[in-house]
Amino acid sequence: MSNQPGGEAARIDLDAAGVAAWQAAASEEAAGTIVQAVGGAARPLSQSEQDAADAADEAARKAAASKEAADTVLQAFGGVRGMIDMTLPGLVFIVTYNITHQVSAAGWAALALCAVFVVVRLARRETVQHAFSGVFGVGLGVWISMKSGRAEDFYLPGLLWNVGYCVAMAISALVRWPLIGLMLGPITGEMFTWRKENPGRLAAYTRATWAWAVIMGIKPVILFPLYFTHNVNLLGWLKVALGIPPLLLAMYVTWQILLKAPPPIKAPLDDDEEPAAK
Repeated sequence: MSNQPGGEAARIDLDAAGVAAWQAAASEEAAGTIVQAVGGAARPLSQSEQDAADAADEAARKAAASKEAADTVLQAFGGVRGMIDMTLPGLVFIVTYNITHQVSAAGWAALALCAVFVVVRLARRETVQHAFSGVFGVGLGVWISMKSGRAEDFYLPGLLWNVGYCVAMAISALVRWPLIGLMLGPITGEMFTWRKENPGRLAAYTRATWAWAVIMGIKPVILFPLYFTHNVNLLGWLKVALGIPPLLLAMYVTWQILLKAPPPIKAPLDDDEEPAAK
């Protein structure tokens, strides 16, 4: 103990002041660490950091726009309902023919199903484009098969359509007016800007069109030889089996191509012009 009066009290006060100072310093250091860890972004970014952030935001925006445009592929080809409308009439035809062995009964059954599809779409106020195209194709096949009396003729219009479709796809890609671009342009809002203003997208549409020509060309290559053998059952069942898988494959390939393509450039709207003053 100190012999000086008040020495012990002074030392206690000094120790308390040191502890308080140490606590204050520790608190300040901890607060600084928290601010740096949590709110460190509050400091102004350098120009290079800002440019990098802007580039990342722009890349994310373009990727989102490309994905949105790629997602229109299923919509353009009628979606799941369009594939059902396309496949089931042929299935009904071959099943009914195997039961009745009558071309007329099978044809009317397939045509009746197409009519049901149209009525259902009208009742739900949905687009009837794909349903009406199905009615036309099935109706033509029914008419030809009833005239000839041969059940295999029901599939002849569809086979000829597939051949013409693939040839048209190939020609459109060669002349740089790819049909996939013509089909998707109005849906994405770009119309025909991809032809001259967006060369990367033109190249993507061209690749996608070639993919459709090759993949959809598998069907007539397999089915046409069967048509000439007059094997109605094998032709009918293979026609049903090859209805949806090649279509899904073509749509998936197109989706992948467009996912990596530049985003669409929206076409200007003509109705934005202000009317002239009277």
